[in-house]
Amino acid sequence: MANGETVVLQEAAQEHLLDAKQMARFVTDGYLTFDEIVPREINEAVLAEQIAFGSGSDFWNHSKHIRRMVELPEVRGIIQSLVGRSPGYDHSHQHIVGPHNYAAQDWHADSIIDTRPYGFDVQLFYFTHDAPTEMGPTLILPGSHLRKVNTFSIARYKNIVGQKQLACKAGTLAVLHHGMWHCAQPNRTDRTRYVFKLRLRPGQEQRGLFRTEGSDSPEVARILSGGYQPWQGNEARLDHVQRAKLWRYVTGDDSIDFSFEGALTRMGIS
Repeated sequence: MANGETVVLQEAAQEHLLDAKQMARFVTDGYLTFDEIVPREINEAVLAEQIAFGSGSDFWNHSKHIRRMVELPEVRGIIQSLVGRSPGYDHSHQHIVGPHNYAAQDWHADSIIDTRPYGFDVQLFYFTHDAPTEMGPTLILPGSHLRKVNTFSIARYKNIVGQKQLACKAGTLAVLHHGMWHCAQPNRTDRTRYVFKLRLRPGQEQRGLFRTEGSDSPEVARILSGGYQPWQGNEARLDHVQRAKLWRYVTGDDSIDFSFEGALTRMGIS
């Protein structure tokens, strides 16, 4: 599949779409994790292909089993909630960190140029085997997705307060906003670490694609009104306003205002 081609998915059942609290967490933190969502049989089949294929960007086209992961009802619901039923294929890559590899990747974000004010791509990180901390699973910085940067312009940073490693069990899927700062970590074990990353572009406007009931509930308000990260410093309130704008966009309701001190309403922003 080439860049820009459409990934057509069967329509997801309502119960498999993200709910308002899950979407609020995605808007606030920039990612969601779904522990052991992929069955063992698919994990083992894909892992065998990963070992045979090696590193590279064409695993999506060569694998016989990777689409089985994407076509799981729960995964289809996640994708549809974020980028619609017919997202565009942006790119994919199989990332490998060999055993006793003690070098860490530099901090970066994958998007180079993005002129969209609110729209976003998603990146699916699929772990087919257990990936404990010592194996070097991807390191992310929660809340960084709304600070647009140019790829490795943040490579000068090392450890950042609040960073989180995606240590997980086999079959776990992490779904990241494309702006998330991330980097691979050292693998201190005797085993090779694999992760497959798939990036999808929205196939439609990303408004009201999830189960929007309760989008203005107190539970959702607590998620969106909190979410401050210690690394954000003095600009934390600006990040808060950006999250409130994104929430209006994904809900399709421009009257909801969870911004700091009701800034969107006070400024007459719609």
